[in-house]
Amino acid sequence: MALLEVLIETLSSNPLTALLAITTAVFLSRCLYRLTLHPLSHIPGPLLPKLTSLWLYYHAYIGDEATVIHKAHKQYGPYIRVSPHEVDISDADALGPIYISKGGFMKADIYNNFDIDGHKTIFSTTDVDFRTPRAKAVVPMFSTKNIRGNEVELYGCVDRVIQRMEDEAVTGKPVNVLNLGRSLAVDVVSTHLFQQNYDGTSEKGNRLSVSAFVDAFVAVGRFFYLPNTVFVWLEWAIEKFVPDQHTNDSMAVVHHFVENLVSTTPKGAQNYPGRLMALDLETSEVISQCKDLIFAGTDSTGMNFATICRLLALNPDKYDVLHAEILANANAGPAKKEIQELPYLTGVVKEGLRLSMANPTRLPHVVPEGGWVFKGTYFPAGSVVGCSARELHFNPVAYPRPHSFQPERWLEGNVTPEANKHFYAFGVGSRSCIARNLATIELFMATERIVEADVLRGARACQDKVVIYEWFNSSVKGESIDLIWENKTSA
Repeated sequence: MALLEVLIETLSSNPLTALLAITTAVFLSRCLYRLTLHPLSHIPGPLLPKLTSLWLYYHAYIGDEATVIHKAHKQYGPYIRVSPHEVDISDADALGPIYISKGGFMKADIYNNFDIDGHKTIFSTTDVDFRTPRAKAVVPMFSTKNIRGNEVELYGCVDRVIQRMEDEAVTGKPVNVLNLGRSLAVDVVSTHLFQQNYDGTSEKGNRLSVSAFVDAFVAVGRFFYLPNTVFVWLEWAIEKFVPDQHTNDSMAVVHHFVENLVSTTPKGAQNYPGRLMALDLETSEVISQCKDLIFAGTDSTGMNFATICRLLALNPDKYDVLHAEILANANAGPAKKEIQELPYLTGVVKEGLRLSMANPTRLPHVVPEGGWVFKGTYFPAGSVVGCSARELHFNPVAYPRPHSFQPERWLEGNVTPEANKHFYAFGVGSRSCIARNLATIELFMATERIVEADVLRGARACQDKVVIYEWFNSSVKGESIDLIWENKTSA
């Protein structure tokens, strides 16, 4: 009773001290719970992420998330607690249950941070009933048959970017192949899916008009793990108090292009917006879905294209092998193979996808009701789990000398089950990249034609290393991947 009286007297005479004491007690109790009693307390990892999500928010923001988590895996093993409620898993066997089996686990709510103009998109939604009819309407456009039916137009996009590369190469100045890759990607997406060419390859200069628009959505990855309410308010504050006119101008250019596209597309037309309009969606949502496609198709494929060009420039011996294969096929007459049947070209494209780190970080999904047991380790319902391309693509067991460019590892007789199992360039399962087929064929086409034209002969990489911000969609520091040709003259 005396102790209670002392406590009451303290509360009444020193309210600030009492408040501080209560706050400290609650904080320490919360920390103790998360360390010892929380359902994920058995998962190892650094101390700070066990206590607070701020650790993950910080590393996501500064762009070294994948690197610090990789170091933690080396110290603690295949399961790392990266926030009080989230686990990063470095084991390809987890891909099946998380992303594939019975449709996989549901996406985490934080994907809503990628909504566009207030609309959920095929990518950002966590609602299966929302996504299914929209995806079903447009999926036929990504079939191999559909893409081959548009082959002439797509090769036209490739040939224009090759001509631009040749024109810039003879200037003796560094050529930003990341910018060229984005130019090609936006033209392929718009030509094939919109049936209206954006014509990015005709734009002069080192900065594509769509790039700031794309970069704005890439930068969402800095705040990817924030609760959606916090994210929305933060996004509003940034736009309000730190306006970026260059980004706003790029947003306006893209909006005008898409708005004009949608307004001139008849309902039921067999292009991307027409197929969505046939579902009687709001016009504003169709515009948002098209913007999402431009962002996703331009960013990742541009990065993959630039990476392949750089890797071939850095490895002239492998370039020569590829050049010989492509020329032999071009001159094979009736025996000419489809480009995706060429073994060394396939190896080059797959190695480029493996090494490019276009999407390096974890794809978070939520453990369903009833929990999940994986290899004897229990993950409670509601916890967030996922695997990352950074962990899988640089696994030395699956890929000996994982940081080296070895197209040969994908040749018949060399490729291993582990290599195939760890390949994660487009995700896996029902929520994998909807445009993976188009993106892959585009890279095959571009690599084939560039090497056949011998454009990369004599090219040298300007950067010793390409450094990225490890966001959901990676961002190249300096915004360029440069090649330079010395003593090259026009034909």
